[in-house]
Amino acid sequence: MTREMGLTSIVLAGLTLSCSALVSSALGDNPSERMPLWPERAPGAKGEAPADVPTLTAWLPAPDKSTGAAIVICPGGGYGHLATDHEGRQIGEWLNSIGVAGFVLEYRHRGRGYRHPAPLQDVQRAIRMVRAGADRWGLDPKRVGVLGFSAGGHLAATAATQFDAGEPGAVDPIQRVGCRPDVAVLCYPVIAFGEPFTHLGSQRNLLGKDAPAEQVRALSAEKRVTAETPPTFLWSTDEDRGVPPENAVAFYLALRKHRVPAELHVFQRGRHGLGLAQGIAGTEQWPELCRRWLAGQGFLDKRR
Repeated sequence: MTREMGLTSIVLAGLTLSCSALVSSALGDNPSERMPLWPERAPGAKGEAPADVPTLTAWLPAPDKSTGAAIVICPGGGYGHLATDHEGRQIGEWLNSIGVAGFVLEYRHRGRGYRHPAPLQDVQRAIRMVRAGADRWGLDPKRVGVLGFSAGGHLAATAATQFDAGEPGAVDPIQRVGCRPDVAVLCYPVIAFGEPFTHLGSQRNLLGKDAPAEQVRALSAEKRVTAETPPTFLWSTDEDRGVPPENAVAFYLALRKHRVPAELHVFQRGRHGLGLAQGIAGTEQWPELCRRWLAGQGFLDKRR
């Protein structure tokens, strides 16, 4: 979508959106469109209030800079709220600067009255939506990744380990599209549940205080890694006391076990929740390291 499209409309899964309205909602110089994930009620929705409606906001690079790649962004917040600025909007802007379309996901969570499986349903739907809408946004459906911070990193890791090829007989065409991400980027992620280094707040918000042991295991992302898990970039910090780096290390080791291409960085400095980590010596290198890694995965080649 560009500003020159004027009053042209986008039709997505039966929902018509005015491009002029979408452009007017843009932040900064980037065209931005905010869409509900489902044209009607989301699965398991408790009502029709804004808290019941998960959304996806598109941050699109300039057409002459676009590589055709896209990444769904999952902000953190312990499955109790969403850090949609420094782990959402700012990440969309950074991705645009390297030619990648960013799609910020506002998923349902405990703060909105939802637990598992609502967040997983939302991220899977978001990946399907971006892939299904590739032609509309000038994207390559074979280069759709997922990126997440903290609890959003857990959600991204869950999306990278629990996916399907789509539902061929679904009435909704978006549900016919596969939801496996092509790459994953996990930033100081919550990974393991039921461990000494688990972020208990995230686990309890997602599953409840007395979740069955089998459910805790099923949502412990490092235990779900297979050879089909996509290539993954991970980073954390040694000074993170909120979500210790053992989480990222556990996922990395599981990736190695299954021979999945991966890159892990544990920087010395920085508290939890850094976002782009600007001004944090050493740690502020992660966006550039990630850019190089994405280039190595073919994500920055300019093609469709």
